[in-house]
Amino acid sequence: MDIAELPPEKAVLHIIWNIDESQTPSHSSSISSLDTASISSPASSHSSSSIIRTFMRNISEWPSPFVVPSFSYDVELKLRKGNDIYEKTGQGLSVTRDMKMEILDKLAQEIFALKAYPEKYQIVSVASELVNKHPCLKEPGSGTGYDGWTTSIKYKLGNYRSKLRQAGCNEVSVNRKRGRDDEVDEGRFSLKKPKRGEVNHVPDHPENYNDETLEDQRCVLVGEMKKKGKDMEVIRQKMDLTFSLRRKEIVEVEPMVLEIQERWPALFLREQICEEFYRVTTKDLLGTFRAALDEYCPRLLKLYRARRGACGQHMENLLDRLDEQTSDIALHRKKTCLEGLPIFVRDTAEKLFLKCLDTDAVDGQTRGVKMGILTVFVDDAPTLQPTVNSIDIVLEEAIVLTDLPDLPTAFAYLFGLLYALNMEFPKELKYTFEAIQHIFMELSASCSQRVRSLKTKLLL
Repeated sequence: MDIAELPPEKAVLHIIWNIDESQTPSHSSSISSLDTASISSPASSHSSSSIIRTFMRNISEWPSPFVVPSFSYDVELKLRKGNDIYEKTGQGLSVTRDMKMEILDKLAQEIFALKAYPEKYQIVSVASELVNKHPCLKEPGSGTGYDGWTTSIKYKLGNYRSKLRQAGCNEVSVNRKRGRDDEVDEGRFSLKKPKRGEVNHVPDHPENYNDETLEDQRCVLVGEMKKKGKDMEVIRQKMDLTFSLRRKEIVEVEPMVLEIQERWPALFLREQICEEFYRVTTKDLLGTFRAALDEYCPRLLKLYRARRGACGQHMENLLDRLDEQTSDIALHRKKTCLEGLPIFVRDTAEKLFLKCLDTDAVDGQTRGVKMGILTVFVDDAPTLQPTVNSIDIVLEEAIVLTDLPDLPTAFAYLFGLLYALNMEFPKELKYTFEAIQHIFMELSASCSQRVRSLKTKLLL
């Protein structure tokens, strides 16, 4: 079990280099010096292996294509069956957390053996070859079929480097300190940077708890969610207890929304969205949002009317519809404020506020939608005063929250979910969510010039 147990004359490693010396002249002296390496002690064994590993990374090129390693017997068996089913029916494999962790762990080891800090295109090549070898792992709704795997591999590799660094792997520490541009982006942070206003980004586990014991609590929580008569107090207690495990998983692994729904179904309860937002930011989600909307609604509408010509036809139509309303004016004014915000800050409003009829296919309306609020109207209602059938929240092409009472409430829940799931604001709606973050929720002290200009106008 230990190389020190071998007789000194037997504890010798013979390395035979199969390298064309004409193509690597700069390393010829290094090859000859490493022709036979003595490893008669554990210390010299670690030193020699470190030298050899570093040398091999220096002279080797990234393989094209990347060779996907074999996994454990049970995982390979599941993948083989999944590939057969995918070939016949086109249905992907439902990957469990344990299975995904084993796949990512094995890939991280293989990648690190080639390069400690691979570039982005190299990680993409690994994810691409993974789904090519195992088509059942393709992700529905992803443009390439492996976007989620690319992100998971990237963060798993960062986590793997962190573990090696903590174990005393000098090579990772040295590479991290070099500060080269191609290494800083991948290796400087093992965790995603927290959003503005996040007080508890990835907290420590509660005392006397670890990953295993908290996983047991998570299973109890899932079991409670499956009951018809749910005990909401038990759910709240378990959600509080497992908060650190949930944040660690969401931030480090970055699973897809459907995966989070499967593992943490209670996170998508309306009460728990507010609770999770409070755990992360210590802010009251609905109370703060509604109070801010009440305060800024008259001033926003005044700005919209003053700039309606410059904002274009969409703003004109929005204000005209508001003027036509004869009932529930206060709610319509708040709804118009939110629908006009992306137009006023020159974002793409169509990407956020989606509309369809109850007779339309839902899949067609949510396809390609990263995040949005879907309002479903009754098909046979009058054109001037259409009846709303439901208001839903869409994340990654899936409806995660439905039958919400009104659009302002849906907007607040969507904002809360972005924090709870650690999702980035989409580029086409960057200024809209930044305005909510900075002006409405007061979660950040700094903002972009465009949002600062809007805040100045609101305070005049």
